[in-house]
Amino acid sequence: LSFESAMIRLGGRVLGFADVISSSAGGKGETLADTIRTVERYADVIVIRHPLDGSARVAAEFSSVPIINAGSGSEEHPTQALLDLYSIKKMKGKIDGLSISLCGDLRYGRTVHSLGIALSYYDVNVKLAAPPTLRMKPAIIDEMKKSGIQVKEVDSVEDAISEVDVVYMTRIQKERFPDVNEYDEVRGKFRITADDIKLMREDAIVLHPLPRVDELSPEIDKTPHAKYFDQVYSGVVTRMAILKMILG
Repeated sequence: LSFESAMIRLGGRVLGFADVISSSAGGKGETLADTIRTVERYADVIVIRHPLDGSARVAAEFSSVPIINAGSGSEEHPTQALLDLYSIKKMKGKIDGLSISLCGDLRYGRTVHSLGIALSYYDVNVKLAAPPTLRMKPAIIDEMKKSGIQVKEVDSVEDAISEVDVVYMTRIQKERFPDVNEYDEVRGKFRITADDIKLMREDAIVLHPLPRVDELSPEIDKTPHAKYFDQVYSGVVTRMAILKMILG
């Protein structure tokens, strides 16, 4: 919806389908390459979100119109990273010098992959908080450290949210767990409650790419820390800027 809203606000029009796999073409076994070569005849730009890793790169290879990656499997989500940076800058007044905690599913969460790399261009300290089975991929940590920023891995929500300026929470993705009991156990350990908020700095903010399940208590919504719904609007204006830059 964010890209659709952005395009409409710019005076453009939108067409498309929500699920490439269950679409008419996808359901009949059409390849992504053929889908892209068909859709490019209908549009000036293609925004793609696809469950398979590398899908945006494949789309770009076969398209003669610009491709915007709106989420590629569990790999990356670059436009989310841009809106996250904009949200942090807008809400905290700066990015350099901040301490930022990335929490939850850091292994499969594409938003934190892109944000982690994006933060490496700034002078920040980053905490990575995840269950042992969902820790950030070593390649991404290495990329972050190469830039000289400080990266620290922690094992608990309490460690993650204390002494930081920004808490970036993500959901534990149930679909990644073959064992429901394991999912329930992990999910229960990575939740931020109203009591946990007391451990945070008074001016710290909480962001979330949404949707959430129960990793953020609804009670937090009423506190000054909660900025995730404001973050949603940041996504609209950021994507308006991206579309304007690409289409002129």
